[in-house]
Amino acid sequence: MRVAVVGVGWYGFKPTVPELSFREMMFEAAVRAYEDAGVDPRRDVDAFISCQEDFWEGIAISDEFAPEPIGGVLRPTMTITGDGLQCVGQAYMMIKSGAFNVVAVEAHAKPSDIMSPQEIYEFSLDPNIRTLKISNPLFQAGLDAVAYMRRSGASREHLAMVAVKNKVRGLLNSRASHSAKLTLDQVLDSKPVIHPLTRYEIAGFTDVAINVVLASEDVARRLGDKHVWVEGIWWATEVGTGAVEWHEWGRMPSMRLAALGAYKLAGVEDPLRQTDFSEVEDRFSYMELLSLEELGLGGGGAHRMLESGYYNPEGGYPVNPSGGSLSMGVTLEATGLSRLLEVVLQLRGEAGGVQLKDVRRAVVASWRGPPTYTSIVAVVSRD
Repeated sequence: MRVAVVGVGWYGFKPTVPELSFREMMFEAAVRAYEDAGVDPRRDVDAFISCQEDFWEGIAISDEFAPEPIGGVLRPTMTITGDGLQCVGQAYMMIKSGAFNVVAVEAHAKPSDIMSPQEIYEFSLDPNIRTLKISNPLFQAGLDAVAYMRRSGASREHLAMVAVKNKVRGLLNSRASHSAKLTLDQVLDSKPVIHPLTRYEIAGFTDVAINVVLASEDVARRLGDKHVWVEGIWWATEVGTGAVEWHEWGRMPSMRLAALGAYKLAGVEDPLRQTDFSEVEDRFSYMELLSLEELGLGGGGAHRMLESGYYNPEGGYPVNPSGGSLSMGVTLEATGLSRLLEVVLQLRGEAGGVQLKDVRRAVVASWRGPPTYTSIVAVVSRD
């Protein structure tokens, strides 16, 4: 049994959405997704999944607020404290089991309402590290960036090139509110925020709600021809996540393991040859290059392929043609759904100014961000 994305809806993609609460944003995204799919949530949807985390919501047992705005009142509704792409993985398994035909997935982010993001990041650190009171709790990203550069041979310029590629590309995307007309010199001349990363290489926050409707093959074909197939999806968490003594600096084993699982389900042996483009993790510039290598999309070295233009929209293998998180922003637990949304729109020919030509299959990859080392990878295609 195949599993398809039959509808998508979103609201926001702005640094701040003052006119709506996060619950109202969830409702708006859900209504749009159900209309896009052509389903009635009270009649056609068998189960609902919400990806959210109490720490980001600022509300204890925040999943109690999920059923009403997404149409799941008195229906099977569950919450996963993880990236939205993990919710898609759960929906995929539910449908593959044969027990469910249609499952709605939602994830949202309203970081503009969060008064203390630094304290939340600090609380997620290893307790031994937390006591050091390091001024920037994202320091681990800087350590990873330096380790990646030393291991791979990538230079400071290569990291800056990722920022320029994605920020400029985002100018063509109506959902990319952090895009900018940027030059390599501007990035390199900017003062590091977390050595060696400048403010241009660290994605800002974005408010958004995203809803994705998945269905079995029989239902998907009855609903029309807009469906996009989820061929395989997998996720993995490193042993000792959050504990620096166990992390393999400059690498991302969780991304590698998630990719291997997703590729096996999708029958992909050579992702560079068997897929047409990818939307991958890039909340930090180095993470795009590191992700590509762990995903098997780095060839002889992702930084060298970047320098050759291979990952440009007009290149041999476009990467983050949407502008990625560097242009669209980090959407907390909705980040994976942001990447999936862009792939679905590309495959349906609805990506607007960032639309690619003749694309049929893609890789989607997301990461929950430091200090958690959980990665999620999916292979998505269009008939």
